[in-house]
Amino acid sequence: MRILVLSAYDAASHRAWRKGLVACFPEHQWTELALPARYFSWRIRGNSLSWAFSEREVLSQPYDLVVATSMVDLSSLRGFVPSLGQIPTLVYFHENQFAYPESGREFRSVEPQLLNIYNALCGDRLVFNSRFNRDTLLEGARKLLAKLPDQVPPGLIEQIEARSSVVPVPLPDSAFDKRAIENETWPQRSGCPAQDDPIRIVWAARWEFDKGPDRLLAILRALESRGTDFRLCILGERFRNSPKEFDTIAREFSHRLDQCGYAESREAYLSWLSGGDIFLSTATHEFQGLSVLEALAQGCIPALPARQAYPELFSEEYLYPDCGDDIEREAGLAADLIERQAEALKNGALEAPSVAGFSWSALKPLYAELFSALTATGAE
Repeated sequence: MRILVLSAYDAASHRAWRKGLVACFPEHQWTELALPARYFSWRIRGNSLSWAFSEREVLSQPYDLVVATSMVDLSSLRGFVPSLGQIPTLVYFHENQFAYPESGREFRSVEPQLLNIYNALCGDRLVFNSRFNRDTLLEGARKLLAKLPDQVPPGLIEQIEARSSVVPVPLPDSAFDKRAIENETWPQRSGCPAQDDPIRIVWAARWEFDKGPDRLLAILRALESRGTDFRLCILGERFRNSPKEFDTIAREFSHRLDQCGYAESREAYLSWLSGGDIFLSTATHEFQGLSVLEALAQGCIPALPARQAYPELFSEEYLYPDCGDDIEREAGLAADLIERQAEALKNGALEAPSVAGFSWSALKPLYAELFSALTATGAE
């Protein structure tokens, strides 16, 4: 089977999914086009121009299937290269533009949301990484279409819903391998932490506002005020204008921090996870939570807010309540959960939930079924 993969905003998670897809199906012949994850507004609207007039020969080949991320301007690209409209197309939604928290600095435009709708209507099959992702797109699109002044065709949401399914972004099988490089600061435990051991807390995400740095700071302060004995590892990519809370954490919790910043390698990243006890998330924006799944694959216990995609993936024993704008109350409840988990861990009464079902090995049959169904029936 000849498959064209299009990733118009090839961020780290998109890139990992694209490369994992190709590696998981070596029996197919793959052609990949990807654009850097920068200049968001231009990239999502301009990718059709960039590709149609610089990669026309590649796009015009006789493919059996097109797999495109939701950032691809698919309707325009099909207009520029009409032969693409005859090829069955799967659109993968890593995220949607209806469920992003607002920082207050956005350039307000309806165009990214309309692009999601156009792509959903263009794709022969739509795949979402979580029910939360799918449901927020459907609800957001329904509300947006209801606001438009006139000439909105009926039944669009029903068409989108009928073509939709949920298949997560898989973890590489190597994510379950605990033979990471030796971490002298946080060596893997041979068993449960001892009663007098500090609990090891890991937080890993992009250092941006939507990952809840203000909530993280509040939780750490709550734990500190209670005299909780803990060590802290903060991982993730820092950007030029990262929230000031990270500097505050580095200053206030220097006596707790064993790591604060980007791990020097993938192996080092996994070694921090494998040495941790509890993985804490404070995200206000999470469509699946790959970093959480990776941490669980390495044996961490999740402590997660009961919002976004988390409640569909994890039971209540791993969730603390979402208190909206009441950050202090949420921090107290999160600290309660962490203390309960720490005690249970030390008593050998708590284990990380299995995420083996999220591996490429486990999910390959679902992707194979999607490919086969699309190529067997063709674009309808």
